[in-house]
Amino acid sequence: MRSNDIPLVRELDLFAEMAEANFDELMQAAFLQRFPPQVQLITEGEPPDFLYIMVEGGVELFASSNGRETSIEITRPVTTFILAAVLRDAPYLMSGRTVESSKILMVPSENVRAIFARDHVFARAVVRELATRYRGVVKSLKNHKLRNAVERLANYLLRAEADQGRGGIVQLPIDKRTLAALLGMTPENLSRAFATLKPYGVEVSGREIRLTEIGDLQTLAKPSPLIDDPTT
Repeated sequence: MRSNDIPLVRELDLFAEMAEANFDELMQAAFLQRFPPQVQLITEGEPPDFLYIMVEGGVELFASSNGRETSIEITRPVTTFILAAVLRDAPYLMSGRTVESSKILMVPSENVRAIFARDHVFARAVVRELATRYRGVVKSLKNHKLRNAVERLANYLLRAEADQGRGGIVQLPIDKRTLAALLGMTPENLSRAFATLKPYGVEVSGREIRLTEIGDLQTLAKPSPLIDDPTT
């Protein structure tokens, strides 16, 4: 692993306060690799060989059953994924593939479990990380169960516009088919949802979305901090 990547990983809440010797042990066992787009890294149902840490790029976590497939999450740097499977030594509940050229650090699962067993500071950080992920799952369930498709899209656009600088323009980081899956709808329903939002100042040009009437869109979307705020 290159030395200039270590500070990025060390800043993660998961590793920030753990003993230096234990962190060094994890990093010595880890290896960093760059993957091109659309490479499948993990497969649903297989055992977890590594804890994955996103350093650059993006990974789509998705699941399939009975001939259907849906996107669960797009992970972005710097963060871990599949932590729960690693700790439990249980099969992956999701598959994962790169959505763009990505640099990923892979830490052997057995090393993570060994350090977890003896570094109490690291163990507490793991619990906090898992609690944050659990709350994220609850928010996602609330978003899907309490809002219709148009409301989900409207809130996604408002959140993306805020994350991208509040300039009234959203650059979609993923294709619309993946976006539809993330929002729990078909591509056709996504197109209809965009059409429904046109009177609320939503102008679509490929992956660029202009929001010209933010207030009207907020009135429709009714964003909630208990669903949409990542800090709650």
